[in-house]
Amino acid sequence: MPARLHERYQKDIAPALMKEFGLANRMAVPKLHKVVVNMGVGDATQNAKLMDAAVAELAAICGQKPVVTKARKSIAAFKVRENMPIGVCVTLRGDRMYEFVDRLLNVVLPRVRDFRGVSPQSFDGRGNYTLGLRDQIIFPEIDYAKVERPRGMNVTLVTTARSDEHARALLKHLGMPFRAA
Repeated sequence: MPARLHERYQKDIAPALMKEFGLANRMAVPKLHKVVVNMGVGDATQNAKLMDAAVAELAAICGQKPVVTKARKSIAAFKVRENMPIGVCVTLRGDRMYEFVDRLLNVVLPRVRDFRGVSPQSFDGRGNYTLGLRDQIIFPEIDYAKVERPRGMNVTLVTTARSDEHARALLKHLGMPFRAA
């Protein structure tokens, strides 16, 4: 069964974007390509058990086992050596991606304290949008009592849009709550 947001994209959003940008070909319509969720665990250099907790939390949030990312080079000031685990990352595609974005927009972002919308300036110039979240406890899958310490994460929405303007229109149709600039 396809995700609810994916069905809405195919039935309502794609035709609206075709009309808005004057596109004749359905394949030229911008769409979500993948979602990358990244959580840095810098304190894992001192305590390796923190990495296990981060892996479990990100797996619960995304519904997919995360990959442990390792340091590319040694940095003495941060006490980091090459190939030392320093973060966890998940790449979501297909229905899992649409389910995650649906939960992010409709459940998670409204739970953020003093939420006034997301920044409309967080595009990278190529149609991708990155959103930073301060802690993982805003996700309903995380048990507040089991969290050792709050960890932030980055959520990058990678689109097939060629420009930020097209990507902004796509995300606005999907329901991204941009604040007034």
